[in-house]
Amino acid sequence: MGDMTNSAVDFYPKNQRGESNHAGEFGCSLNELRSFMELRGSEAVQKIQDTYGDMNGFCRRLKTSPTEGLAGNPADLENRRQTFGRNFIPPKKPKTFLQLIWEALQDVTLIILELAAIISLGLSFYQPPGERSEMCGSAAGGVEDEGESEAGWIEGAAILLSVICVVFVTAFNDWSKEKQFRGLQSRIEQEQKFAVVRGGQVIQIPVSEIVTGDIAQIKYGDLLPADGILIQGNDLKIDESSLTGESDHVRKSADKDPMLLSGTHVMEGSGKMLVSAVGVNSQTGIIFTLLGAGGEEEEKKDKKAKKQDGAAAMEMQPLKSAEGGDGDDKEKKKSGTPKKEKSVLQGKLTKLAVQIGKAGLVMSAITVIILVLYFAIDTFVIQKLQWLPECTPVYIQFFVKFFIIGVTVLVVAVPEGLPLAVTISLAYSVKKMMKDNNLVRHLDACETMGNATAICSDKTGTLTTNRMTVVQAYVGDVHYKEVPDPDTLPSKSLDMLVNAISLNSAYTSKILPPEKEVGLPRQVGNKTECGLLGFVLDLKRDYQTVRDQTPEEKLYKVYTFNSERKSMSTVIKMQDGSFRMYSKGASEIVLKKCSNILNTAGEARVFRPRDRDEMVKKVIEPMACDGLRTICIAFRDFPGSPEPDWDNENNILIDLTCIAVVGIEDPVRPEVPEAIRKCQRAGITVRMVTGDNINTARAIAIKCGIINPGEDFICLEGKDFNRRIRNEKGEVEQERIDKIWPKLRVLARSSPTDKHTLVKGIIDSLHGERRQVVAVTGDGTNDGPALKKADVGFAMGIAGTDVAKEASDIILTDDNFSSIVKAVMWGRNVYDSISKFLQFQLTVNVVAVIVAFTGACITQDSPLKAVQMLWVNLIMDTFASLALATEPPTEALLMRKPYGRNKPLISRTMMKNILGHGIYQLTVIFTLLFAGETIFNIDSGRNAPLHAPPSEHYTIIFNTFVLMQLFNEINARKIHGEKNVFDGIFRNPIFCSIVFGTFAIQIVIIQFGGKPFSCIPLQIDQWLWCIVLGVGELLWGQIISSIPTNRLKFLKEAGHGTQKDDIPEEELNEDAEEIDHAERELRRGQILWFRGLNRIQTQIEVVNTFKSGTSFQGALRRQSSVTSQNQDIRVVKAFRSSLYEGLEKPESKSSIHNFMTHPEFRIDDSQPHIPLIDDTDIEEDVALKQNSSPPSSPNKNNNAIDSGINLTTDTSKSATSSSPGSPLHSLETSL
Repeated sequence: MGDMTNSAVDFYPKNQRGESNHAGEFGCSLNELRSFMELRGSEAVQKIQDTYGDMNGFCRRLKTSPTEGLAGNPADLENRRQTFGRNFIPPKKPKTFLQLIWEALQDVTLIILELAAIISLGLSFYQPPGERSEMCGSAAGGVEDEGESEAGWIEGAAILLSVICVVFVTAFNDWSKEKQFRGLQSRIEQEQKFAVVRGGQVIQIPVSEIVTGDIAQIKYGDLLPADGILIQGNDLKIDESSLTGESDHVRKSADKDPMLLSGTHVMEGSGKMLVSAVGVNSQTGIIFTLLGAGGEEEEKKDKKAKKQDGAAAMEMQPLKSAEGGDGDDKEKKKSGTPKKEKSVLQGKLTKLAVQIGKAGLVMSAITVIILVLYFAIDTFVIQKLQWLPECTPVYIQFFVKFFIIGVTVLVVAVPEGLPLAVTISLAYSVKKMMKDNNLVRHLDACETMGNATAICSDKTGTLTTNRMTVVQAYVGDVHYKEVPDPDTLPSKSLDMLVNAISLNSAYTSKILPPEKEVGLPRQVGNKTECGLLGFVLDLKRDYQTVRDQTPEEKLYKVYTFNSERKSMSTVIKMQDGSFRMYSKGASEIVLKKCSNILNTAGEARVFRPRDRDEMVKKVIEPMACDGLRTICIAFRDFPGSPEPDWDNENNILIDLTCIAVVGIEDPVRPEVPEAIRKCQRAGITVRMVTGDNINTARAIAIKCGIINPGEDFICLEGKDFNRRIRNEKGEVEQERIDKIWPKLRVLARSSPTDKHTLVKGIIDSLHGERRQVVAVTGDGTNDGPALKKADVGFAMGIAGTDVAKEASDIILTDDNFSSIVKAVMWGRNVYDSISKFLQFQLTVNVVAVIVAFTGACITQDSPLKAVQMLWVNLIMDTFASLALATEPPTEALLMRKPYGRNKPLISRTMMKNILGHGIYQLTVIFTLLFAGETIFNIDSGRNAPLHAPPSEHYTIIFNTFVLMQLFNEINARKIHGEKNVFDGIFRNPIFCSIVFGTFAIQIVIIQFGGKPFSCIPLQIDQWLWCIVLGVGELLWGQIISSIPTNRLKFLKEAGHGTQKDDIPEEELNEDAEEIDHAERELRRGQILWFRGLNRIQTQIEVVNTFKSGTSFQGALRRQSSVTSQNQDIRVVKAFRSSLYEGLEKPESKSSIHNFMTHPEFRIDDSQPHIPLIDDTDIEEDVALKQNSSPPSSPNKNNNAIDSGINLTTDTSKSATSSSPGSPLHSLETSL
């Protein structure tokens, strides 16, 4: 790390480095602090003692106080920012508008069009010498007057112009999307605040305002915003895996390991730290800077590496051709998707777009071939002309014209508006969802939410208001049904109770006066503790005076609350040198540890197990059945000498004396029952997963409407749940989960792992006809794995910890369950918007392609000219995607069941609409094409010569075509066969303005477009006829919608997700889950990868054996044996079991790249039997531990090792691995 950091110094601007050296007024310079932050553990403690004496000395050097913090005057803060930098890591530069334009120009169809237009332009300026056109055949001659032939350049120019138009629109859309995304990011960053002490007061400030020298308060669930040194800590454990890759939590204490690094997560405990490095000087900042500045260096390295990896390439080459050659091509054909995991919708769309594109390509090719053949036969066979050199340019001009017609057919056929529609729809929804309190972090989560079939919700804060109040208490053998009068309580018990609550709760939990005159007091910090502190105030006592007598620094030892303990304890030292410990926690857990209880006089009496059972029956269960959360408060005294061993928790947390049991009410949010009813109506099952007592949970679930009397459901506790789903060996079995989850509605007393197991079980389940799509809400740090595993993870914006927010896809800014229902509505709306757009787009596609194709074959010229086609393309792609993708959602969306993952995008109703409207439009256009001149009594426009002036005939056809599309756009607003297509049309101003805008532009094009658009101004009666034919669309739409779809059996659906039939048998047997193309590619990649490794390994062994001269049968043993193959497959399966989690979500942080970062692998196959895989993976990281035996610690992060396969990283770089010529080195570089 050291050398890395020093190199990072070079990336700072010169002036900043200058400043860091003359940090005269502070006792340490920036560089000193930076080098200090690289020390770890005892080295750091030693360094503090040697250089600064102690932490107070360090604080003095940085001009701050460990208790009061900084004074907070602006000049001092600004000075610190100048000297030590700001707490801000500059983001990567966004793409400029020009770069986006350049990217939009890369589109193949556009490039072909540009080329064709340029050739056409060039040729139009070329005048063939002499008047020889009679010799070049009749097709070329005709009514061509001088003025017209000079206007030949207009078509080429117009095509170029329209291409530029399309490019600008695309680039602008990308740019605005990028801008929105950045706005979202900055909003997420601004919302992150952190508690610091300034002028003796704890205040919340935005993370970016933290400066070096601040004293920050850290607590469970925080994401540390800067580097710091721990001044005082209680039971602090940090997850440093984001920096070190080590999954085990690291204990921090001021005397052993005080170094806290930015970007790491507080998993347990609390404390205070002195901020020592911020922004680009913090550890995370240094890494980011290296990444940013390392980009260019990487590229240079890559080029060098390519020269060196000849050997490895040779080795990998035959491998592809021998075993994977033919497979590779099939694979490529099969996967029309890029190798990035896609959301459900994107997968379906990509597949559809590729299919349509292929069809378009075929059509356009046939069009060009027919045109060329027809021309050639007509000119050279029927008219028997010779190809004369002077005629060449004329002929070439014809061929270019044919080519342009072909390309325009292709342009119209390829639905490049599809991705645009998705983007617009998602971006629009995300923007609007902000108003509905959904802050979307990953775009596709929005659309996945529309498919959700199950929601696993927390209880506290999501379904309830998270405003805790004590409403019942059991003190001194009396059960009070409301808050007791303090005079009725024994004074000893009362004092004990007040002290126990005031001291044994985080000092950050407080009750502040209300903001409004009439409002309720504000609860700050942990809500349960606030409820208890409120109880102290109700007993007419003040908790603050108790805390002032024993400030936080004087607390002797704190056992903070975590999900295993389910209790919190604080030890204080009494005046006589003895110790007293106060405990509070879940009543049934703390009561089990109580052996005494305070009686009516406030004296301790014996508390036997049968007393406990009676108390559970008479006090705790009645409280729980009222939906109260029960908390037991207890204490224990210890002698001063010998001092107890505080680290041996099992001997400390026993023999307690119970002071009181209180019942805390957390009322259900008033809008939740209605929201849950909506979910159930929409086909979504709501399950409650809570840490509370099962009776409390059941009572709340009934109030919310999660369980209704008379339904068939089950409520389980975590213990029962685990007993039912695990086999004798303690492994989770999918079949067992499948028996439980369909009926499970409440899971009480559950641990975070239970939540993860349940979510994973539901997602992996094949019970029922389709895979479940699960949304999960979470607020705690320990909910991270479940949030990541779920299809959509919701984190709480108010109560949620930073860790939970990091793992989530959507943040609920108001912590309210009813916002989730809004998210479902928006998600379904996105899906419907895309379907509306598809229905409209495909109708236009089909009609335009057929018209261009038949027209070209029969009349040698497409009735719709290239520029007109491009205009149609613009209406139908860009404008329509804007108009249809921005429809606001309606409550009606919640009246149907979710679509599911395999439901095709184009339903049979939509197919009926597409074909029906297609038939109407084709009939109208062909009638006009072949009989239009007689109907309107005008000249025929068919068979016009090359640069002939535009004809009224073709103008009418073009106009009618566009107007039919416009009216059909209104039809496309409804896709489920509704009759009233105007329903709610004025709720969408964008739609109205686009329809009217397009109509206005169309008038301008026809009346004033002239030559570039091949149009002639029309008379008013001709316009009226065009409009009547257009309005006919709406009437025809009514006729179509009244034909029942189920009668039309011949209609097919289109745009499915990946179907099971597309997947080879053996892959289905291995893993009967829906497999994405990308994932399948990855698996084949893994197999090849391991085979490559195996070969290289064998090579190395052979080389080594030759070196050492021993017999090398051992080395060849693996090559010859069949086990080698099985090994490949087993390793890959094990690897897949771990990769699968990584692939579930596009954003999951781990991926095969972690695997690639340690290329020096040995696959230890000294152990012949590899146990079958146990899917108890807890985290979704394929981090590789650097140890060669399965670790004894419960391994959370390393599925490869969990699976019993020993992948070891060769840390001792032996001669073979590091010498540049060796095969391993070249493999590393090639990777």
